[in-house]
Amino acid sequence: MASSTALSLSWSSSLCSSHRFNGVANETLKLSQGRSTLEVVAQKKTKKLRKVILKEDVLDLGKQGQLLDVTAGFFRNFLLPTGKAQLMTPILLKEMKMEDERIEAEKQRVKEEAQQLALVFETVGAFKVKRKGGKGKQIFGSVTAQDLVDIIKAQLQRDIDKRIVSLPEIRETGEYIAELKLHPDVTARVRLNVFAN
Repeated sequence: MASSTALSLSWSSSLCSSHRFNGVANETLKLSQGRSTLEVVAQKKTKKLRKVILKEDVLDLGKQGQLLDVTAGFFRNFLLPTGKAQLMTPILLKEMKMEDERIEAEKQRVKEEAQQLALVFETVGAFKVKRKGGKGKQIFGSVTAQDLVDIIKAQLQRDIDKRIVSLPEIRETGEYIAELKLHPDVTARVRLNVFAN
């Protein structure tokens, strides 16, 4: 029985004969002399959602280019006026996929270049670093990341950023391994031979 979702109303036909619904007298109520029953079914209010694509990062919502379902009011009152999102259309979705493919291809190209550069660094052999010597194996000063960058530029004509170079502390002569983080997935290991003059 639909007692929770249906409401039953009863009244006499004499009361309803003067009432009009949408400008037309209710004929079924006029014809019956007894009591009439009108059944009303209530429905839950549905949430209206919109599929949107974010044009920029929105705090606590998502990142740029993300496809989301948001309420119609949130989209209409906040996201649309501020230009942070736009409605998802098939054309826009196709453009978004093409842009993602282009970005992915660019990332792959950068990674392959980093792998080739790492191969060059690892096949070169050891870079030689001269320092003024002290007692025994000691050297004056130390070998820094900038020193390694300068040596690579002089020998290989390659510009690299000194922030990607990680060196152990070098204060003695000997052979050391430096790491160059060329890409988040690619690290080149370079040998250094430090000797005193």
